[in-house]
Amino acid sequence: MTEPTPPPTTHFGFRDVPVAEKQALVGQVFTSVARSYDLMNDLMSFGIHRLWKRHFVAVSGVRRGDRVLDLAGGTGDIAALLKPVVGEEGEVVVGDINAAMLGVGRDRLTDRGLVSGLRWAQMNAETLPFPDNSFDAVTIAFGLRNVTDKDKALADMHRILKPGGRALVLEFSKVQSPMLSKLYDVHSFRILPRLGRLFANDADSYQYLAESIRKHPDQEALKGMMLEAGFGHVEVRNLSNGIVAIHRAYKL
Repeated sequence: MTEPTPPPTTHFGFRDVPVAEKQALVGQVFTSVARSYDLMNDLMSFGIHRLWKRHFVAVSGVRRGDRVLDLAGGTGDIAALLKPVVGEEGEVVVGDINAAMLGVGRDRLTDRGLVSGLRWAQMNAETLPFPDNSFDAVTIAFGLRNVTDKDKALADMHRILKPGGRALVLEFSKVQSPMLSKLYDVHSFRILPRLGRLFANDADSYQYLAESIRKHPDQEALKGMMLEAGFGHVEVRNLSNGIVAIHRAYKL
């Protein structure tokens, strides 16, 4: 008798899980941390994530009147920075697969009076519900590493961009200094889960997030994936010695 073919697997942190299960597992993590997401980012980055995000938008090339899709943008951080740049003539569509994250971000920006020119929609980055050539830019900050099929997501970002449009990825990456890398590992795997337990009563989610960073493609690997997805030119900029990197890819 022929043995049944085992289901394909992918990584969930350092664990291998069936591909069909990863989306739900990631969803559970972000539903758990939605209310403490800013705290989580502060703990993971020593608070520097706020400066990284500002720099990310500043070098994005987004202009007044642009239509921008911000993926994995449920907290609203990037959308709040983009909205003044695109102005009243432009639009920012915030997409996130997690309803809890979208709810937190929408409420936060509404409380700040940021309503006009912002749209919120639950969506999967691998199957974007938009026609071809419909956005001037697509941004994704600290979200690509949680996508199950990154190649498929990058290809769909390319599809919905107008010719000349840009895909911009801000993500934790490979630390360039061996000394800093060792210190970063100590922080990620020994300190961060304990802080997660202390401040959010959720060590497991913080452990997963640290592991997901190590499983994410490094700077050169992600650049290669973006070129394979159809982008004609990709620029890479390291921040904080490569703790994070900005990838800017152009649809030619």
